[in-house]
Amino acid sequence: MSTGPSDRGPAGPEALRELFATRLRRELRAGAEPPPDVSGRHRAYREAACLLGSFDPQRLRLPDDERPHGDAVLELLDDCAGGGADTGRWSLKRRVREETLAGLAGPGTARRLLECNAHQFAGEPGPEQAALACLSGHPPDLGRKSADKLADILQAVLWLSLVPGVTGLPEVDEVRRALDRARLLEPLRRLVREPFQGRGAELRELRAYTGLSGGGPGSLPVGPLVVHGPGGMGKSTLLAAFLLESVDRETPGFPFAYVDFERPSLSVHEPSTLIAEAARQLAVQYPGDHAAFDALADEAQEVAGGEREDLERLSRLHRLSTTRAVLGRRSSYEYLVLATERETVLVRRVAEVLVRAMAGAGQADAPFVVVLDSFEEAQYRGSPAVGRLWAVFTAFHSVHPRLRVLVSGRAPVGHPAQTVASRDLELAELDPEASIRLLKSCGVSDPELARMLADRVGGHPLSLKLAARAALVAGVATGDLIDTLPAPRQRFFERVDRMLVQGILYDRILHHIADDEVRRLAHPGLVLRVITPEIVKEVLAVPCGLRVETPGDARRLFDELARLDLVEPAGPSALRHRPDVRCIMLRLLGQDRTELTQEVERRAVEFYAARGGPEARAEEIYHRLRLGENPRSVEERWLPGVERFLAGAERDLSPRAAAFLAAKSGRAAPERVMAGAEQEDWERLAAREVEDLLAQGLAGDAAARLTERRPWTPCSPLHALHAETLDRLGRRAEAREAVAAAIEAIDVGMCADRQLELLLLAARLAQEDGDLEAADRDLRLAEDIAVRLGHELEAIGALLARTRLTDGAGAPGDEGADGRLARRLRRLPDAVLAGQPELVRAAASQVHARDPQALGHALAAVGLPADDGVPDVLGAAIRRAVAHRPGLLGTVMDLLVDAAGPARRPDAPPPSSVTEILRLARGHGTLDALARRLLDVPDGSGEIAAGVAAAMGLDAPGRDRPGPPPPAPAPTTHTPTTRTTGPP
Repeated sequence: MSTGPSDRGPAGPEALRELFATRLRRELRAGAEPPPDVSGRHRAYREAACLLGSFDPQRLRLPDDERPHGDAVLELLDDCAGGGADTGRWSLKRRVREETLAGLAGPGTARRLLECNAHQFAGEPGPEQAALACLSGHPPDLGRKSADKLADILQAVLWLSLVPGVTGLPEVDEVRRALDRARLLEPLRRLVREPFQGRGAELRELRAYTGLSGGGPGSLPVGPLVVHGPGGMGKSTLLAAFLLESVDRETPGFPFAYVDFERPSLSVHEPSTLIAEAARQLAVQYPGDHAAFDALADEAQEVAGGEREDLERLSRLHRLSTTRAVLGRRSSYEYLVLATERETVLVRRVAEVLVRAMAGAGQADAPFVVVLDSFEEAQYRGSPAVGRLWAVFTAFHSVHPRLRVLVSGRAPVGHPAQTVASRDLELAELDPEASIRLLKSCGVSDPELARMLADRVGGHPLSLKLAARAALVAGVATGDLIDTLPAPRQRFFERVDRMLVQGILYDRILHHIADDEVRRLAHPGLVLRVITPEIVKEVLAVPCGLRVETPGDARRLFDELARLDLVEPAGPSALRHRPDVRCIMLRLLGQDRTELTQEVERRAVEFYAARGGPEARAEEIYHRLRLGENPRSVEERWLPGVERFLAGAERDLSPRAAAFLAAKSGRAAPERVMAGAEQEDWERLAAREVEDLLAQGLAGDAAARLTERRPWTPCSPLHALHAETLDRLGRRAEAREAVAAAIEAIDVGMCADRQLELLLLAARLAQEDGDLEAADRDLRLAEDIAVRLGHELEAIGALLARTRLTDGAGAPGDEGADGRLARRLRRLPDAVLAGQPELVRAAASQVHARDPQALGHALAAVGLPADDGVPDVLGAAIRRAVAHRPGLLGTVMDLLVDAAGPARRPDAPPPSSVTEILRLARGHGTLDALARRLLDVPDGSGEIAAGVAAAMGLDAPGRDRPGPPPPAPAPTTHTPTTRTTGPP
């Protein structure tokens, strides 16, 4: 028993403050004095804490003490991260912990330390339990442990490996591999957390599909299998159960990649993110090839980052009317060609590593199964994402023909480029026996009750889970529950009956909420996407007949609502109804909207309209659309940036409102939504689809879509796309007639941006037809309109087209166009120019010979492009200038050396050429400044200025890049173009 000063008992608040003040004064006086030696008691407290992830310092006990005395507060103050008088739990700093662990006497001491402080971690998960098990001679089994438990085991092993004399620990690498595998399987095990019932026939079909033999590398791939069915039917659960069935077999199964596109880091529009995710998952499944797969995953992420930059560049070109019709559409084609090429090369390398890894693991003949979950976003007609994904899978198949792709989404939607048919597996309701088993697994223990519920509810898994919940809350009154459910009818009424049953079950669950006020909030609150205490008070209370006078009243009701298992957290002090339940009930409310729910939504509109920011505006727009307001009036409330807060909201809306939202957000829409769209919204949605088809070279399919819903509105984007499509089909005369008619139909003062786009397109078509006079006339008119409207960047786009027109032999264009373009470049502020860097670089590159100052101004505003060819172009120009005037060599070299700076590594070899020096300058971030200084060098030949201009023009769209495919003859009857094969 200790008799030291700690016997005075736990320190109170006043004593603690005095202790901290004393320590602070001592530290301030200490200055540069060396730290004092660690005292025996100080070391003892360090040892007591070294095997605890976190601890309460007032309750930390030494092995020889009968009870804690609180001295650890002072003794460990400097040793802990974030320690302080108001901190509940402390944690030793890493250095202190590792030194202390290495200084322990042995495993016996470590065990005593843990046992005497077991009260610090009793009943709580953490590394302490795992460490105590290891020290007691019972190291934990790594099999089938959760990722959290394995993370605790790994931490315990890392700690104990520092303690002298500890043996029998699992290997650190072995624990890490088990942890990586558990994290890989965690999303799948989460999906089958509740017992998986039925689906035997579907599992057999999945086994048969993945077991199909594949041909050689030259054969066609096996088409993807699309699993589809109503929401809540268990598509994702079925695929998870299938993968786990292979994983949990004792015999070697097959490698797989599970890709859920609901994860923020994955995008169906960026196949390189899928490649990166697949490579990372394969690294876990084949530890011997971990490094190779990880390197490929990192490379794929870099490719994804580069593609995002390219896409942003493309988006900027589409924002301006004067660049959209020519530069933008050409760049769209370039982007898809180059992106697909990068992705297919990369995925072949992944496939090559996988083939080697599988051969080494005795799985040479096994399939590689890719599961794409939440794929609905890409399933629309003509989706370039689908085309790119299928190009990736075709490339993979060329290396490993046993690739099998499983898709969870809507029913297969054909892609115009598809030659291999998709297979489909539609999930029907569970059979009666499986339904009964599911009810029992959800807590319905009475077999007869389970049978009656299955008979009335049917085999929809979500309905059965609601039924089980309703039965549990009903208790002895289950007979009354059965009586309220309708008897099953013919299949024709199946969907109506399912919605009715789900609504009745949800109402029964709400009926058994004990608190009357909370019960009155729960049902009307379904129409809200988020609930906060403020929303309870300002939006819900009055319509629900509640008196909520203070924020405290609102907080109490909010806290009671948060206890329901029908809601889940949505952020700090925010709730939302569970998405599966809310989706059901919103469909029912859509059938029979009550005055109560409409009043809640009207108050929600008022609540959010009074608040600023895109998130509040998004909620206001959402509720206006749900109230059935005219999309054209709602459009007036639109703000840039609201679309990201409205992702996925279309499923809560009518087809008319969903079409408006998809059109404004730049998203695609299924045919059901497009059929209910207003004409203006349908035209926007169809325009996106046609743009995508043209970017993929599928002009015939674009022409087929353009036959629908005519006549179009005068300002429709489809007029320009119709002319573009006709030109791609080799019908230029018809294209020129179509664009001329569209321009004529636009009244003065209407949609000037659309008129500018049409004029630029007309000029391009005329130029390609050799009619330079008509081209110049159209461009002059476009310039005049842009200038009159004060659209400076649009005017630059029109002038750039005119200056390029005058480059042609015999062109009659205005000789002053390049001068006006240069003046506009010089007078616009940097902030305006920075919004369109590609256009500004192209314009500066075009006029540099006439006005070098415009080139310098543009260079200062937007810098050089990120193109890898920039150092090569500049280097060649510098060499030509020095060859013309050798006396410049010293001046130029001084500038180059200054920009390159010192070597990053002392042992790095010096650069051997001007180009290498320029690459070093780019690495240091000084290349733009160097280019501006080079423009001031009097080289006499103009080579340096020409080189800077050429470098600026490297990312100029439409110059020396792949163009759209040559015009194809118009088909007599429309058939989908079959350039490549395509997925669902």
